[in-house]
Amino acid sequence: MITVAPQHLNLHPGQKVLDLGCGEGRHCIHLMITDAVDVYGIDLCFDDVRTASARARPFSNPEYANGRLLFGVANGLQLPFANACFDVVICSEVLEHIGEYRALLAEIDRVLKPSGIFAATVPAYFPEWLCWQLSDAYHQVEGGHIRIFRERELRESIEALGHCYFARHKAHALHAPYWWLKCLFWNKPDSRLVAAYHRLLVWDLMKQPMLTRVVEKLLNPVLGKSLALYFVKAHRAVQQLPAGEKSP
Repeated sequence: MITVAPQHLNLHPGQKVLDLGCGEGRHCIHLMITDAVDVYGIDLCFDDVRTASARARPFSNPEYANGRLLFGVANGLQLPFANACFDVVICSEVLEHIGEYRALLAEIDRVLKPSGIFAATVPAYFPEWLCWQLSDAYHQVEGGHIRIFRERELRESIEALGHCYFARHKAHALHAPYWWLKCLFWNKPDSRLVAAYHRLLVWDLMKQPMLTRVVEKLLNPVLGKSLALYFVKAHRAVQQLPAGEKSP
């Protein structure tokens, strides 16, 4: 289950893609399978990276994989990469966890090439706000969500770096009610209602029936659990200096 729409990434063979905050690898494994690109899955959590690596291993065979995938553990605020070395950067469901999220955006800007694509996803405002109203524990757990983004706030923060917005969508509308139920019954982990809805989501994920796919597509604009925004990094104008002068 991926949140970023690959058709917005404008991928070409040989490009380098950074999945920053890759978690257990859903986006970077998907891209390794579908596109002839070099994908770097980076996360601060060693256990998540180990899980992602184990999940990717069965698909790393050339019989399945079109691209290559490398995992690493690193701090997103101090990435171990040179300036302007990635063609695409994905940062999915990460920024809501970060205190100094603008510093993370600046680091993404540093490693992204001019004309590169940046895809950012965060929990959509209303579904996330309702989760916070139903349960304090939902967002107060260690490593949990520390903010609810409004779309305009996030978009302006990224545009301020010189990135040009070009697309948006919402995703996973069928997952929003699950999290509302989970928050409502947070102190009842054995809730049959929550378990039943979870089984529905697993069935939907594995079988992809037409009915639920159509229902979710219709509901996404209103109830989508995640908001995805897409940007292209603009070329910065080079200041022309008079003959004989050097830049400072």
